[in-house]
Amino acid sequence: MLLPVSRKLFRKKVEGGVFFFHGQTTAEINNIRQNNPISKWTVLRRLKTFGLRARRPACRTRLTPYNIRNRLDWARIHSFWPRQLWNNHMFSDESKFLLERQDGRKRVFRRVNERFVPQCLSQARAFGGGSVMVWGGITAAGKAPLVTVHGNLTARRYIDEILRPHVVPAIHNQGLTFMQDNAPAHRARITNQFLYENNIPVLHPWPPYSPDLNPIEHLWDLLDRRVRMRQPQPQTLLPLERALHEEWDNIPQQAVQRLIGSMRRRCQAVILSRGHHTRY
Repeated sequence: MLLPVSRKLFRKKVEGGVFFFHGQTTAEINNIRQNNPISKWTVLRRLKTFGLRARRPACRTRLTPYNIRNRLDWARIHSFWPRQLWNNHMFSDESKFLLERQDGRKRVFRRVNERFVPQCLSQARAFGGGSVMVWGGITAAGKAPLVTVHGNLTARRYIDEILRPHVVPAIHNQGLTFMQDNAPAHRARITNQFLYENNIPVLHPWPPYSPDLNPIEHLWDLLDRRVRMRQPQPQTLLPLERALHEEWDNIPQQAVQRLIGSMRRRCQAVILSRGHHTRY
């Protein structure tokens, strides 16, 4: 049973944000009611009455007030665009895929004293065993070829290996507008000059730290899951690279069209969250 003063502290904790340690909250309450302390289990039970349970938090990039305002302004401007207008865009991005990924999803069924039994260990390579970085582009009509990026992607390499052979022909042939995020190679002066000289219309300014507004981000997750389902699993970087290209080509175009068709809902979600992160 919580006293009125400790109940007030508890409610303040919950209303101020639920990301706290229940042990610390228990200590703060007991500091007030020293003659009648409570246990952490009492705190946990009270949390349940508020509909709160301990869950793994989602990880997102910290947004500054400037970022939040930019996201909200951009979403308000584009939330009324019809689907046909979004179909006239090419969305692009780079992504890195680890040979081994410890994402916390893997579970092992064991007894209490078997935690360090070799059969119950998840043995990982140092630094994830290496990674493969790729570039991809999607449109309502199809996918651009997946491009493997070896080493650092400089602005010159971005132009020579991606923009010139893959983006420029697609944009000119289909009459599209190009979307890219604010990566350094994308914002470089020579990159902007190349896009201008080749008459490539660009969707800008793109709001920083807004992967939830780029539909290709969900396609990276789908590609990763398709590669993880392959048997046998890639054990070195070359088979991983080959698997990424094969699975990219096998992703149905209907999945791409559904993601591009979600742009209006993505903008509305940003507006509802007042510029903060969304579920996308």
